[in-house]
Amino acid sequence: KLCKNRSALCMGIAIGFLVPPILVPNVDDMNELAHHIRIMFYISAGVATLIFVLVVIVFQEKPEIPPTQAQVQARSISPDEYSYMASILRLLRNKPFMLLVVSYGLNVGCFYAVSTLLNRMIIEHYPNEEVNAGRIGLTIVIAGMVGSLICGIWLDKTKTYKQTTLVVYLLSLTGMLVYAFTLNLGHLWVVFITAGVLGFFMTGYLPLGFEFAVELTYPESEGTSSGLLNCSAQIFGIIFTICQGKIIDKWGTLPGNIFLCIFLLIGAVLTGFIKSDLRRQKANLQSMVHTASVSISACAA
Repeated sequence: KLCKNRSALCMGIAIGFLVPPILVPNVDDMNELAHHIRIMFYISAGVATLIFVLVVIVFQEKPEIPPTQAQVQARSISPDEYSYMASILRLLRNKPFMLLVVSYGLNVGCFYAVSTLLNRMIIEHYPNEEVNAGRIGLTIVIAGMVGSLICGIWLDKTKTYKQTTLVVYLLSLTGMLVYAFTLNLGHLWVVFITAGVLGFFMTGYLPLGFEFAVELTYPESEGTSSGLLNCSAQIFGIIFTICQGKIIDKWGTLPGNIFLCIFLLIGAVLTGFIKSDLRRQKANLQSMVHTASVSISACAA
């Protein structure tokens, strides 16, 4: 389910890459430019308002039937016994999870920086290619949707959370290096390919981080752990975007992208140090064993 949610998010990001260059053409007249931007914001506000109304009217708070044995146990905890602040403190003391929070923030922060500065980097090497810059962004996200789907299926089959997360992290680093060194070759089709490979692994990493976090933090609320991951990603995203932008201004796109590669390498090393304590899997297994024991006892009686 989480992978499907991330795919929906990726679709929204893809639309965000594709639509703005169409709605806001590159014109010199500031009044005309402001007019197009205003229209784009009105459309965004209208869509957001519609979604808000649908969420209020249609969405359920939670599924009627718990999807897993782990959720059955989690729901057995009384709301009076649950403390949000106590949960936060427990998560902050969870060393494997905190390593994941930092490594996840580094990876997704790099993705945010690349996405934010993509148009600027493309235009620097390929002038007047604003529309293709949006298409490259779309390629990154579409490839990432495929990556998210494949990674989700792989996790469901193998349950190899740490191994898969580490491999995809290293491949994200490799994709970033290839993208960095091919951006200025002068062939736009090469950028489409390398950006797609980068998006496949960097966006594909998103659901892996969330699923791994749920395993490391069970029985804490999934919303709390995912909230901390998102907070880390936003903080690193802001820092990386500002720093990479300044590096590009002074030294160019290659040093700016190498700057991100350094932090991806750090994140990969941190991922390697995460202890793979799969608490949710253990809870599901214990519940299955208990259910089987009860069934056998009932049959024997």
